[in-house]
Amino acid sequence: MDAMPTVELVRDALSKVIDPEIRRPITEIGMVRSIDVDDAGVATVGIDLTTQGCPMKERITGDVTDAAAKVAGVTDVKIELGVMSEEQRLELRSKLRGGKPEPVIQFTQPGNMTRVYAIASGKGGVGKSTVTANLAAAMAKDGLKVGVLDADIFGFSIPGMLGVTGQPTRLDDMLLPPIAHEVKAVSIGMFVPAGQPVVWRGPMLHRAIEQFLADVYWGDLDVLLLDLPPGTGDIAISVAQLLPHAELVVVTTPQSAAAGVAERAGSIATQTSQNVVGVVENMAWLEQADGSRLHVFGEGGGQVVADRLTKTLGTSVPVLGQVPLDITAREAGDAGTPVVISDPASPAAEALTAVARSLASRQRGLAGRSLGVTPIKR
Repeated sequence: MDAMPTVELVRDALSKVIDPEIRRPITEIGMVRSIDVDDAGVATVGIDLTTQGCPMKERITGDVTDAAAKVAGVTDVKIELGVMSEEQRLELRSKLRGGKPEPVIQFTQPGNMTRVYAIASGKGGVGKSTVTANLAAAMAKDGLKVGVLDADIFGFSIPGMLGVTGQPTRLDDMLLPPIAHEVKAVSIGMFVPAGQPVVWRGPMLHRAIEQFLADVYWGDLDVLLLDLPPGTGDIAISVAQLLPHAELVVVTTPQSAAAGVAERAGSIATQTSQNVVGVVENMAWLEQADGSRLHVFGEGGGQVVADRLTKTLGTSVPVLGQVPLDITAREAGDAGTPVVISDPASPAAEALTAVARSLASRQRGLAGRSLGVTPIKR
């Protein structure tokens, strides 16, 4: 005789259903309102969605149905959808913020182990956003939990490069970021109508970055990447203030003019006390059919920037990698799938994956972190 299904067995099965936006079990975040199993083996599950217009309603319904149906003895599954009350949402927001009712920048909290890299460049057009999107996708592909904050407010391009459409889901004053290629991403481009420019001055730019850091539910990230705008303006300064332990990765091309400007972008660290991790030389060469390399933009710019920053900052600034010109990288970015995923064996993908792994393997320093040591008085 088959064993009768129980509420406990169904609840245990539902504990393995992960909310696609929050990335935590639905039983843990209060979405399972009720479970009932009748004598005929019909399981009725009450689910409270976080918002009325939850974009993941169908997926959650399907996942809950599939999980409950796999319980031995369950003959049918019925889902009764509801919406969280204001009190439930408040409790959920507090839970997601680690018990803190008000927004905080989690990356500056004691004990936070997220590595934060700000991808910088001196000028536009060097492929900084392409590098950022591919580094994020490569790290996520290797199993890391990764987030990308598109801090290039005026020239945002991360949503297109990651293939993100639509806006983050709002949980009252909290935003649940879209996830593409297992990367959580937020950009002002998700809120601005197509073709409309962002016309903001310094204080509004600072507030936007602050809100993206504090109001977005990033979860427990291994790595956060920030795609900075070119130069050393308001946003670079705001990032240094809001994330004082963020480390800089400078992107340049081999061209001497670009290298000179990139050096200035890295030298901001002398005033912000940030660490420059290294330099990525993008568009380093174009590989020819016969295997030779055509240096379209010259040679050695990345090494020049690294050497000058090493001298200026007094610490070793290496060249993290040289990324060749590769048409597949451009095509992949236009299609919304980074080349490290769409064509991982391509020269550009291999170079970018190597840079991503070198950054992912670095450990955070102890500067500014609590060591949990209490001085003993004698």
